[in-house]
Amino acid sequence: MDRNRYKPKTADHSASRGVCPRLAGSRKPALVVARVAADGDASWIDSLSKKYHPCVYTVDAPMDPASKYLQVPRNRGHEAMVYLTFIIDNYYHIPEAGVVFVHGSRWAWHNDEPTYDNAALLKALDVHAALEPWGYHNLRCDWRVSTCPPSAKPQGSMETSVQAMISPWDARAVSDSLLPGAFENIFGKVQSADSKLGKHQTVRSQCCAQFIVGRVNILQHTIQEYIALRQWLLDESNDAAPRDDRISGRILSYLWHILFIKKQEVEENGAISLEKLNSAACPRAPDCYCRLYGLCDLEKCTDGHCYGQYKIPPDFKIPDNWAATHS
Repeated sequence: MDRNRYKPKTADHSASRGVCPRLAGSRKPALVVARVAADGDASWIDSLSKKYHPCVYTVDAPMDPASKYLQVPRNRGHEAMVYLTFIIDNYYHIPEAGVVFVHGSRWAWHNDEPTYDNAALLKALDVHAALEPWGYHNLRCDWRVSTCPPSAKPQGSMETSVQAMISPWDARAVSDSLLPGAFENIFGKVQSADSKLGKHQTVRSQCCAQFIVGRVNILQHTIQEYIALRQWLLDESNDAAPRDDRISGRILSYLWHILFIKKQEVEENGAISLEKLNSAACPRAPDCYCRLYGLCDLEKCTDGHCYGQYKIPPDFKIPDNWAATHS
């Protein structure tokens, strides 16, 4: 699992339309926002412009063929298409200060903040400290709804496969069951036994694909590798991404830390160590809150949770009037 070896079935004819305006030379970290029109008012992002250089992509906006800015070739794979397009079309201008990748809604059930407010999280985020250990960090600290807990089942296990068959509407079960095959298609079928995902191995990963990554970490991979990975989303062959965006997006949500964590931090005998990778992907919640948000010496903490910091809302939804009552 060291680099992308997917061989695109079709050529990449996508014009470069994902350039972020005025990014070249920016000393601020880029804030890459993947949004849809249904995310509503995007003005909350403006309040972050003193700290970040916003790059806001609205994936379901009409295509403007005359513009080279902030557009994606197709709305596929949820946030993954935006993230990859940003990297491809801005590869030579990634800020030295790094990049933060987030979703477009200010308020969302998965935002690891007592009021589910992404603006508050991003204002509090210590960019330097977040990048210091591995050059990559997920913005979530709480382990719930992730595969970080020891109870998370191996993605390639028989139990996971059966769950996917009896519950085909369960995006998590289906994406988990398809993960070993997808990794083989992306990283290649000639991997060593140590790096190939086995039936009894679990890829531990934080939830929800919002993270910060350093420039050097992005440049660990060539622009051609990112183009190939985006083409995995766009191709329609049997070894390309599943057609269901919930599934393909979730599969890639397991991938970001594998791509971006410093290789030397998770290698053993010249190959990626799944044990080291899992450890880096899932730091202890109290350590994470302290490092990312300056919330140190929290009480009532376990490895995966600190009381009062995050609570899963009923049915994984926040009320429709949440923004109106919390703005």
